[in-house]
Order: sequence, then structure tokens, then C-alpha cells
Amino acid sequence: MAKAYTPGLLVTRHKTHRIMRRLPIEGDVRVEVGQQVTADDIVAETNLPGDVHPINLANQMSLPPADVVGCMVKQEGDSIKIDEPLAQTKGIFGMFKTTVNSRFEGTVETISPVTGQVIVRGAPLPVQVRAYLSGKVVSVSPGEGCEIETDVAYVQGIFGVGGETHGAIKVVGNSHDQQLTEDLITADMAGCIVIGGARMTVEAIKKAQKMKVAAIISGGIDDQDLKQLLGYDLGVAITGRESLGITVIVTEGFGDIAMAERTYSMLQEFEGQEASVNGATQIRAGVMRPEIIVPLQSAPTEDKDKKFEEGQLETGRQLRVIRDPWFGMIGTVSGLPAEPHVLGSGSKARVLEVTFPSGEKAIVPRANVELIEE
Repeated sequence: MAKAYTPGLLVTRHKTHRIMRRLPIEGDVRVEVGQQVTADDIVAETNLPGDVHPINLANQMSLPPADVVGCMVKQEGDSIKIDEPLAQTKGIFGMFKTTVNSRFEGTVETISPVTGQVIVRGAPLPVQVRAYLSGKVVSVSPGEGCEIETDVAYVQGIFGVGGETHGAIKVVGNSHDQQLTEDLITADMAGCIVIGGARMTVEAIKKAQKMKVAAIISGGIDDQDLKQLLGYDLGVAITGRESLGITVIVTEGFGDIAMAERTYSMLQEFEGQEASVNGATQIRAGVMRPEIIVPLQSAPTEDKDKKFEEGQLETGRQLRVIRDPWFGMIGTVSGLPAEPHVLGSGSKARVLEVTFPSGEKAIVPRANVELIEE
């Protein structure tokens, strides 16, 4: 029998998760296979080349380019500080010398007799890669990075901004459909991963920023609140590099949408435990989803058999509708008609029947839903 599949977001109490921690250029890996690491541990580090500063000495000293080499006080490979002499003319009878001091700090990289230019390279920029996730190092690529593996509870979100962070989970509010407002944010949440219910307000996010909250996660956000938070309209791009001082993730979508009850209940179970969070999102090729990862203190002794095959549409599966008029609503697959259905637009499409918690049923195109993977 033919099977139907559709994309879905993963929400699971247990999976074995592996991540690669990689340097941007070759460097030193500081861990070994089998080593246990915590989220804050530095696993690899390197130095990026400093900024390049060209200085036209021939122009500044009114000399032919070829004469610049003989006037250099500093030679290639020498370090130099700001206002330290870089070059000096011979003058007339040892007098009336012209001295050029460096406006930059770094190392003299090249002296060109052809152009009369000197290149000063700024100090190297240190880059450190942290583990991000507590676990065990399972492989090491010398000079490049390492892989870390551990058993985790895992939640994929819909959208996020801000990069990698970690902290203890703190659930606020009383239910999955309660709005996350500023009065729920308190000073004792500094460094925490705050979990809300429904839409988070921009006032709540800004207060969380002031309280040094590591991340704030809830069901939805208004697009105008996001624009106000960022200071600009966010186009179709990769997020995760925003300098907000906080990571923001929504698990369901834009608007006044409650977090899925199953997701909220699961995160409640892990309150007080350390979690790693990354808001990076990309919706084009090479899809990236924001994630909440909770390393398990002890792996389950037995893994339950998966009830459904990953990505497969079957009756009984939980899903989320991602198009109007039921946008954001969560329901259960209650029927999978084999024949294409004529839509309101007059076009034909394969559809499924969804039953919502209220008992209401709806016929929805299969392209308009995403599974909530377990």
C-alpha cells in the first residue's frame, strides 16, 4: 500500500542527539574522545587574522615608492603600537627629518617598493567554540572540531532569533494558553530559560532583557512586536546572529497562539534542569529550526517502540495546520481520503480530515499541515 509523508517538527522526551562543534578555520581541539563536557566548556579555539590597515607612506613622505624601504624604522614581522615611529626620512644633513607614526597597533606585514605602501595587520581575533551541549565527546577531527553526543529531550520550534545559550528551565504562568506578559518576568530569572504559554509581548521580552534572562520561549509572537524588538523588518534570511542579549523562540507561529499542551507539559517536567537553546532559523534550502535541548540526567532503560514512522501521515497522528482558515490550530488526523478533493478555489488536491480538540472536523490540504513528531 502507498504511504503519504509530510514534514514535521520534532517534540520528544528522549532521543540520542549528536552535534558537531566546528572551528571556522584550522585551530586547536582541546578535548579527547570519551571526555565528558559541560555546555560552557571550550572544546576548540583558534585565532582569526586581524584587520588589514594599508598605509601609503610614499604619499605621506613625498618619496618615490622605491625609497620607502630605506626609510623604514620597522621591518616586516616587527610589532608596532599606536603613535610609535613607523618610518623616517633621512633629512638634509641629518636635519629636517619627516617621521610617520603608526595610527594602528599590530604587526608590519608587508613593505612594497612598487607601491610605497605598508600593510599593518591588527592583533589576531581569538575564537573559542564551546560545547553548547553537556555530553560525551564521541569523535575528534584534529584542527577542526569534535562531535558531542548525549541522550536528550528535544523540542523544535517554528521561529527564533538570537544564538546559542543555556540555563535552567523556569516555567511561568499557569497553563499553555496563558499569555506571557511582563508581570511574569522577575529578577530571580537571570540566566534562566523562561517558558511561557501563548503569545509573548514585546514588553515581556524587553523586561527579560533587563533581567538578563538567557532565553524566552512561548507559543507565539506578534510580527509587529518582533519588528519593534529588532528595530527593523526581518526578511527571509538566516537568523541567530542578532545582538539582543537574549534568545527568543516561538514554538507554534505568529499571532496569539498557545503552545501545544504536550510541549508545555513536557517542558514543565524538566523545570529546574539545564537546557541548551539556539534561536537560529532558516526556512530556505538547508532548513534550520530553533531548538530546545534538555540533556537527560539518566537515559531511559528501555526505549519505547515508536508509534508512527517518521514523517508518515496516519490516522491518530497529531499535527498543526499552517495555513488559514485554521492557521496555528492543533488537531489529530481522523481520515485520509484516497481521491483528490475539489477545493474552494476549484483546484484539486490531496486532503486529510482533521479533528480539533473541540470536536470540530475540517478537510485540509495535506500541503497545509505539518506533523508534530514524537
